[in-house]
Amino acid sequence: MATQNIAKNSLSFNWIFILEAIVIPIAALLFSLLLFGLFCAAVGTNPIEVYASIYKAAFGSWFSFQNSLIRAAPLMLSCLCTLLPARLGLVIIGNEGALVMGGLGAIATGLASSSAPPLIVQLGMAIAGIISGGLWIGLVGALRYYRGVNETISSLLLNYIAIAFLNHLVGGPMRDPTSLNKPSSYPLADINMLPDLPGTRVHYGLILGLIMCAIAYFLIQRTTFGFAVRTTGGNIRAALMGGIPVGKLTLIICFLGGACAGLAGMIEIAAVHGRANESLNANYGYSSILVAFLARQNPLAAILVSILMGGILASGGILQRTHNLPDATILVFQGLVFLVILFSESLYGKLPFFKQQPYDS
Repeated sequence: MATQNIAKNSLSFNWIFILEAIVIPIAALLFSLLLFGLFCAAVGTNPIEVYASIYKAAFGSWFSFQNSLIRAAPLMLSCLCTLLPARLGLVIIGNEGALVMGGLGAIATGLASSSAPPLIVQLGMAIAGIISGGLWIGLVGALRYYRGVNETISSLLLNYIAIAFLNHLVGGPMRDPTSLNKPSSYPLADINMLPDLPGTRVHYGLILGLIMCAIAYFLIQRTTFGFAVRTTGGNIRAALMGGIPVGKLTLIICFLGGACAGLAGMIEIAAVHGRANESLNANYGYSSILVAFLARQNPLAAILVSILMGGILASGGILQRTHNLPDATILVFQGLVFLVILFSESLYGKLPFFKQQPYDS
C-alpha cells in the first residue's frame, strides 16, 4: 500500500510540475500583454487595435506568417546559446556576439572559396560560422572555469567587442568600395546563397533551426552527456563528488551553445543579407535570450516561442505606419515580457496550488 501511494503521488507530482511549467509562463505573458496595453493607452493608442495590428502583421496571412518564420529561424538557433549553458547552471547572454562572429566567419569563408561548387561553399560557411561562434562563447566558458570570471558579465562585454569588430572589418579591410552609404563587405555570388523552401519565401535556415532544437532536446534529455549536464546544473557539489568533469562540461556546453548562434549568423549572411554589414547586428541575439527564458530552457518549447517572437518582431513596422508609434515600441513590449518572466522565476514551487499534497504512508 505504501509503495502504491508513493507511486501515485510521484505521478501526481510530475503532472503538477508540468502544469506549473506551462501555467506560469503563460500567465506571465498575459500579464505582460496587460502592461503593454496600459503603456499603449498611456501614449494615446487603443491597445485592442494595437494587438489586432500585431496579429495581422505576424499571423494574419500566409505572407505575414512567412515573415514571422524568417525571423524565427535565427531565434531558434541563437536561443540555444543561452538555453544549453543554462542547463549547466550558467547564465550566458552573449548570443548577439556569437551570431555576429559566426556571420563574419561565414562571409570570410564564402568570399575566399567563391570559385568552389556552391554546396562546398555553403558547407564551408556553415562550418566557419559554427567554429567562430563556438570559440567565441567557449572563451566565456574558459574564463569562467579557469579564472572564475562571471559568465554573464564576460558574455555581455564580448557582445560589444564582436559588434565593434564587425564595424571595423566592414568599414575597413573587408569593405566593398561600391558600398557608399552603408559600409558592407563584398557580396556573395547569388549561386552561393541558401535557397528558399519550394513555393515559399522562407529559407532553409528554418529547417536547420528545427533540426538543431530537436538535437539539443535529445542531447540534454536522452544522453549520458545530458544527464551529466543536468546533474551539474542541479547540484555542482554532488557532481564533483560523483566524479563528473565539470570543467570539461563547461567548455563543451559553451562551445555548443555558441556554435548554434554562430550558425544563425551564417544563415543571416547566406540566406538574407548576402554580405556582412551593420544589418547583421539585428538584435536577434538579444531577443533569443527572452526566447530561452520563456521556453524554460526546453529546446522543443523554444520552437513555438521563437515563432511567436518572430511574429512580434515582424510587427514593428506596422505599429509605426498604422498607429504612429515608434518602431522601437516593440522593444518596449519585449522588455516588459523579459522583466515579468524574470519575476515569474521566483514563483516556481511557492504557489499553493502547485505544491504537492502530503500523502499517507
